[in-house]
Amino acid sequence: MTLQDNPTSSGQFQPVEWSLSDPSDLRAALAAGIGHLKSRQHPDGWWKGELATNVTMDAEDMLLRHVLDIVVPEDQERSARWIRSQQRTDGSWGDFPGAPGTLSTTVEAWVALRLAGDPEDAEHLARAASWVRARGGLEKARVFTHMWLSLVGLWSWDECPTLPPEMMFLPKWAPLNIYQWGCWARQTIVPLTIVSAKRPVVPVSFDAAPLLTGAKPARFDPLWTIGGLFQRLDVGVRAFGKLPINPVRRLAMRQAAEWILARQEADGGWGGIQPPWVYSILALWQMGYSLDHPAMKAAVAGLDGFFVELPDGPEGPMRWLEACQSPVWDTGLALAALLEAGTPSDDPAVLRAADWLLAEQVSADGDWQVRRPDLPSAGWAFEFANDVYPDTDDTAEMVLALRGVTHPEPERLRAALDRAVAWTVGMQSRDGGWGAFDADNDRQLPTKLPFCDFGNVIDPPSADVTGHVVEMMAVEGLADSPECRRGVEWLLANQEADGSWFGRWGANHLYGTGAVVPALIEAGVPADHLAIRAAVAWLEEHQNVDGGWGEDLRSYHDKAWVGRGASTPSQTAWALLALLAAGEDGPLVERGIAHLVATQRADGGWDEDLYTGTGFPGFFYIGYEMYRVVFPMWALGRYARRVSAGAISTSPEPVEGP
Repeated sequence: MTLQDNPTSSGQFQPVEWSLSDPSDLRAALAAGIGHLKSRQHPDGWWKGELATNVTMDAEDMLLRHVLDIVVPEDQERSARWIRSQQRTDGSWGDFPGAPGTLSTTVEAWVALRLAGDPEDAEHLARAASWVRARGGLEKARVFTHMWLSLVGLWSWDECPTLPPEMMFLPKWAPLNIYQWGCWARQTIVPLTIVSAKRPVVPVSFDAAPLLTGAKPARFDPLWTIGGLFQRLDVGVRAFGKLPINPVRRLAMRQAAEWILARQEADGGWGGIQPPWVYSILALWQMGYSLDHPAMKAAVAGLDGFFVELPDGPEGPMRWLEACQSPVWDTGLALAALLEAGTPSDDPAVLRAADWLLAEQVSADGDWQVRRPDLPSAGWAFEFANDVYPDTDDTAEMVLALRGVTHPEPERLRAALDRAVAWTVGMQSRDGGWGAFDADNDRQLPTKLPFCDFGNVIDPPSADVTGHVVEMMAVEGLADSPECRRGVEWLLANQEADGSWFGRWGANHLYGTGAVVPALIEAGVPADHLAIRAAVAWLEEHQNVDGGWGEDLRSYHDKAWVGRGASTPSQTAWALLALLAAGEDGPLVERGIAHLVATQRADGGWDEDLYTGTGFPGFFYIGYEMYRVVFPMWALGRYARRVSAGAISTSPEPVEGP
């Protein structure tokens, strides 16, 4: 067995002695974890951990409030303190802990701090500006950064790619109609067609000269390439956009505004995520909706609810903005973790969670019906309020969790699960896999547009989502169904050459492999299948010297980091879930279990400063606070079930938390 070096935060390598000296250690770890989870449950039954991203959320919020003229100086300074606290020693800001600096993130942070009153010649801003210039300057920033700076007069709208609002008239079968984008991109694109057509400017009192290099724009790609063709077409589209607004364009913008309003959720937002939320506010503002309009009041108030307040920052109170909130996802995972850890299936905490989740099942129509118009709605979404965009990943995990509950109304529970299974199966794409929010959302044309440089803009099937759905179908007795067999075939065909699977929504190959191996085993693929053995070998090769597993987010664009990084509780648990499903035991598994037990805090939780969640691979990453608790509990519980069957103890003991 090869154990890879595990760099700590200090850069040193620290092997750890592996031992699980007494089975009671495992039972104590599970009991402590159960108590910790129960202590964090809301009285209504749900869990919600903080969801951390990067300072672009805070910078763009400060710019939004400047544009709308709703700045509260005390709030602005609390956000500015947070942004300052996240700056790196080289002057940059990055997209996740331990990441190298990112150009666009650093540009937006610099602008936000200037907006907050930090002087241009302040040492921290001078360092940031120097770092930006050394990497190509503001000229090399992303499209969205250029658009935000155009809103405040620091960049020219003439230099921003655009999409005309007239695209709202494209039928659903036409190339580049709005339903060819993934739901998150679609909800962002539609309001931005209005903003880029209106081209508003609310100037700030400073300029961006310190960030500029004076470099000439990059040359177009060759004309015979799709990218080169679209770059040239964009010149014409921008020229068209400068013409006086005509009746056709007015009609297109009204249609876009109506589309936006029809998708506003009960919490005032759009899709429960920051990008479409803030751009929809800007679009409605440009369409003449005042801040006193009910839709606008609800939108701003709802966005205010996404702030995390830090009253005891080193320089004073701080606050930061969550890009999203994940209560449904967190609750389903926490419920599954409690059950895996041995909590009785009719425990009051379990029943409260189940009732809350049952009430959250989505029955409303949504954009997914463009591809599946005859499929009744019955999925779950990610957030508190998101009836338009349920997703297959959440739904699969909710079914897996809820089916283990002994509910006082079993018929009600079973009916909800049956509807959810039917909806999820019906969302299978034509290639046999599952995307998250839409079926057959895999056309590459939108990715070639100059406008779309901000990461994933389509929602094709992925290994992690398909794995979760296949596992759900198998435990529901559908392993032999044609849909499940096609899903298995998709997973086998999409295994990486090294034996792992790519993780679209989690970091990265550890997440994908941790999702797929249990699914394949549950669906009847034997443990000695070549695909399973290759995955086990890959996990064995990438175990760290401390017994855990970790994978740096840089693995999305630098293959040297695939399967490599400091051990984290969540990633260690994903590896263990795959190994346990494959029937592995012995030192490989025991060292991983011992690592989790040894690193558990006294309160039953775990520490995890690194991000292990993914928004857009290569661009946007997420630190899920709950991952560091639920997945270790899940892995420890499955291991305990194995050892209670005879490997360590022959008499299983129920584990009770407080």
